[in-house]
Amino acid sequence: MKYQYFISSRFRNRDKVLELAWKLREKGKTVYCFLESPTVAGRVGRDPEEDMNEFEKRDWRSDLYIRKVFEYDLAAEKESECLILLLPGGKSAHIEAGIAYGLGKKCILIGEVKDAESLYCIFNESYPTIDDFIKSLD
Repeated sequence: MKYQYFISSRFRNRDKVLELAWKLREKGKTVYCFLESPTVAGRVGRDPEEDMNEFEKRDWRSDLYIRKVFEYDLAAEKESECLILLLPGGKSAHIEAGIAYGLGKKCILIGEVKDAESLYCIFNESYPTIDDFIKSLD
């Protein structure tokens, strides 16, 4: 499936990620939200902190579930026109942003950047809040 937007963020940022996905869909946009993927959907109702603590204890080199999540998310990213990095974003979210940039995709940053980072120059647009970004779509 093709998507207009691929949302990248932290699992711990679940509520904001789902808010962004919902608001984009209200505007008629197609969205890949990692929290809704078949690999993650069953975990969404759990406490995000506890869930991530369990997830982070896995061996990323050999864990088949981690490999499945990686493959599913990467395939969706390749099928998306644009990546949105919603801060706060973890290591994986920032790697996904780098992949999108390398693939020549438009990259959008939403959230306040506390410290200067030269690599944030990969972003074509930046917005302090979800609502500011959504307003820009009008």
